[in-house]
Formats: sequence, C-alpha cells, structure tokens
Amino acid sequence: MKKIDKQTIIIALATLLVGFVVGGLIFGGGSSAPKDETAHSEWTCSMHPQIRQAEPGQCPICGMDLIPLDADQDLNTDPLSIQMSPTAMQLASVQTAKVVLQQPMKQLRLTGKVQPNEQYVSSQVSHITGRIEKLKVNFTGEYIKREQVIAYIYSPELLTAQKELFEAQKIKATQPALFQAAREKLKNWKLTDRQIDGILASGKPADNFPILADQNGVVIAKKINVGDHVSQGQALYEIADLSQLWVLFDVYERDMAWVKTGDQLSFTIPSLPGETFTGAVSFIDPVIDSKSRVAKARVIVNNNTGRLKPEMFATGILESPIGQGEVSVVVPKSAVMWTGQRSVVYVKIGQGNFMMREVVLGPSLGDSYVVSSGLSEGEEIVVYGTFSVDAAAQLAGKPSMMNKAGGTTMTGHQHENMNMSQEETADSRQEITVGADAKAALRPLLADYMQIKNALTRDNYSQAQKAAEQMKKDLSEVDMTAFEESSHQLWMQIQPKLSASINALSKSMDIQSFRQAFIGFSENMIKVSMTFNPTDTKLYIQKCPMANRNQGARWMSIEEEINNPYFGSEMPKCGEVTHRFGHSH
Repeated sequence: MKKIDKQTIIIALATLLVGFVVGGLIFGGGSSAPKDETAHSEWTCSMHPQIRQAEPGQCPICGMDLIPLDADQDLNTDPLSIQMSPTAMQLASVQTAKVVLQQPMKQLRLTGKVQPNEQYVSSQVSHITGRIEKLKVNFTGEYIKREQVIAYIYSPELLTAQKELFEAQKIKATQPALFQAAREKLKNWKLTDRQIDGILASGKPADNFPILADQNGVVIAKKINVGDHVSQGQALYEIADLSQLWVLFDVYERDMAWVKTGDQLSFTIPSLPGETFTGAVSFIDPVIDSKSRVAKARVIVNNNTGRLKPEMFATGILESPIGQGEVSVVVPKSAVMWTGQRSVVYVKIGQGNFMMREVVLGPSLGDSYVVSSGLSEGEEIVVYGTFSVDAAAQLAGKPSMMNKAGGTTMTGHQHENMNMSQEETADSRQEITVGADAKAALRPLLADYMQIKNALTRDNYSQAQKAAEQMKKDLSEVDMTAFEESSHQLWMQIQPKLSASINALSKSMDIQSFRQAFIGFSENMIKVSMTFNPTDTKLYIQKCPMANRNQGARWMSIEEEINNPYFGSEMPKCGEVTHRFGHSH
C-alpha cells in the first residue's frame, strides 16, 4: 500500500510539472506570441480618423486599409480636439514646433530693374553749326572714349573762322592780340589747342571738321544721321557711363513704412544665377505713382566689370526690425489659416491630439507673422500639414477653420461637387472683390510664369526649371491676409491645383515632359489671371492647335506676337490669339 501511494505521488508531481510547462508556453511569453489582429475592438482610417469600424476593412471615403485603433489612442484629452494616429500624421507630413519669443524682422520681397545712373548720363552735343558729312558712331550700344572722333561736320562758319586764323597768323608779330583772339574764337567752339595747332600746321582750312566726344560711355540713343543739319548745342547722342548703375525697386504703398534710406538690401539677377549683390537704399521717391501705387527705392551699385546691364530684372530682399528691440511671438505663415474674418492655428494638447485656437495677427514678416494674442511662449503648434489637420477636424465634425462650432461635415462626394461648383464660378468670372493687396500678392506669380514661358520659347530647359522653383517659393509666400472674404474662398480652391501643377513641372526629367506639364500649369495660371486680374498690363491668351498631340494647348503672354512655348524654335509662330483681357482692354 505504501509503495502504490509513492508511485501515485510521483506521477501526480510529473503531471503537474508538465502542466506548468505547457501552460507557460500557451499563456506566458506574450511578447513572442503573435497577436490576434481580430482581437482589436475598433479599426480606423489613418487619413480619416472619424471612421470607426468593429472589424478590418477599407475606408469608405478613400479606400485605404483600416488600421487597428490603439486603446490609448481613443482617449481624447478634450472632446473638441482632433485626434490623429501616428500613421496619419506621417502621411500628412504633420510637423510641430514650440512657440518662441524673438525680435520681429519685417522681410520684404521687392522686384526691380537695373537702370543707368542718371547722374552718369549726358548728351553729346555739336558745338558747331553745320551739316553732318560722316558718322563714326553709327549705332546704339557702341562704346566711345573721350576725345574720340564721333562725326565729321561741314560748317561755313568754321571755315571762315579758320581763314581768319591764317590771316591773323600773318600779322602775329605786330598784332599778337588779334592772333590770340582768332584762336579763342575757335576754342569757343570746343576746339582743342591740339586741333588748332594741327590746322595751322596743315597750312589750309579743313572743310570737314571732326567732332570729338566729351566723355567716356555707351551710346544709348542716336539722334542724327548723315546729311542732317545741326545747330550749335543740338544733341547728337545720349551717352551713359555704365560703370555705376541704379537698381530701382518697386515699393508698394502698404510697405512704405518698412523701407528707409540707408537700409541694407540684397538682391539677385535671374540672368546671373548663383550671385547675390548687396547695396543700401540711397533714395526713395517722394511721390507714389497714381496708377501702379508704387514708389521707387534706389540702390546704387558699382559695375566696373560690366556684367550688369540696364533693363535687367532684379529680386531683392530687405529686412527691417519692428519695434524698439521688444520680443514678440512669431510663427511661420504655414502654421496660420485665415478665413477672411479670423485666423486660426492648431495647438498640440497631447500625443496626436490638436485643438483649434483663434489668434490675433500682427504684422506680416514675409515668411512669418507676429501673433498679438492667442499664443504663449512654450506652447506647441502645428507648423506644417496644418490643412491636413483641419481637414481631419472637418470630417470628424470638430471645430475647424470653416466651421467654428463643429458639427456634421460633408462627405467626400459632396466636397467634390463643391469644388466643381466653385471652379465653374471662377471660369465664368463671377464678380468678386479683389483688393489691391491681393493683386500685389499674386503679381510675382505672373512674373514667374512669364519667365517660365519665355524660357520654353528659347528651348532653355534649365532656365525654365529655375523659374519654376522660384515660382514654387513665391507661391508659398503669398500673403493670405491680402484676400478679402469673397476672393479668399476662390483662392483656396485654385491654390492647391496651382501648387500641384508647379510640382509637376519640378518633377520633369527633360524639356519634353516639362512642356507636357506646362499645359495644365498654364490652364491654372489662366484661371488665376482671369479671376484675380493681378496686373495692369494687357494679357493675351494664345493657343496652338498642334500642341498636346494635336489636341491644342493654351498659354499666356504680355505680347500679341506669337512665340510658341510648346515647340520653341521648331515651330515658334504656331498659334493664334484667342482672348485678350487686362487693364487696357
């Protein structure tokens, strides 16, 4: 009996040990055991977090595969906040940054043009009355040197004065004053002692007398031809010394408070890529142009190398401090959304949780804003991907830019119809209020477009790429506060498509793919120009029926003459003007 009991105990202990081992393999080691994905109680869309389903599947809005909703992800710190999963934030490129205090610096982007220095421009006149017999300088752009012969003139008066000189020379010994008076008479006609001595040495009067240049410079205007009769003091040429030039920048009325004499300004020239020039503002026009509403700010630059040429375009950056050294809250423009009546940002209140907050904006600083109230130092806000966060808030029925109180939102299908309606409104050119500030904000885009178009007409792919990159930068710097409420909504619809078409240009691998992307890009720019009319210049819409694989394609130009950007030098004149619009039409 004792022996049986002992065996029973051993068997029981062994069974118990095996049970512990098997149980540990089944129920223990949770980190190594595969998770059962169906065990998640809820599933959501990474791009549309308002979608919640009890089982895996696809998002009914965008068709993406649903992802499991983590238990801690569903804990909103505030019922009005918007929650985004880490995957959604990554796909939407959402980035945040802490608010800091800094000295506000107003940054102005100015456009200008190189011009001759008016102090270095003069008229080359004839000091003698007579007839032009020969021209030694026959075209504008020719460089002349001081005392260079520029023309020959026949002058009866000068011929008589030379004869008087010879007669006075004969009685020089007895009448030296008379001889000196004869010389002075010639010198009054700007003849040099050297020329007078040459006349005396030749022994006879000169019929065709040389006219000498008074200064060094480049001929910028030719005002005479052979055979013309000129009087004393009449201008023959306009001559400019281009060793020193002016760069005249347009300063709009709203920006004049930020530009002062002595401010340092850096600028670039599109035709001289990779170089940056600097100078100080030496003069500001005291009168604003009544049509363009701009004043000219003058920067003087040395041009000893001759690389800068009049009429070159320039883009300048000027930074001006605001206040007397006080620090303020400054946030990037990409962090702020403006509805026409209020400005909002998204503040991070927890991991993946954001709360919309209204702020009061101060001055625009170029790429950033001063925030007068609504934010404090140390708070964390969304600085990139703000529109994606706002879109998620709208779809989730939370307070958003366009819906302050929150509530039911439109479906994707309804949203698409809304876009279509507003596109049709833009195409039909519905009457909207477009202020001077909005026009000015869009004017650099039109200038960039013309640079791209002109580069394509010259088959210059690299210049077209550089102009497209500049336009991408300029588009990101468009000041949303410049738009009034009626125009703001239309710009909000057009801007994303314009941005996408510029990105398509940037992704091109050669000029052929660039020209293909230019088709849609031009259509978007035509819509912008016809809707907002940002320029005082007449614009021409032109179309080539052979472009786009014989389906036709349009472009814009400030000139009526056809220069085809789709074929360049291959077929430069293919096309016709289909529409004209602008200030003068």
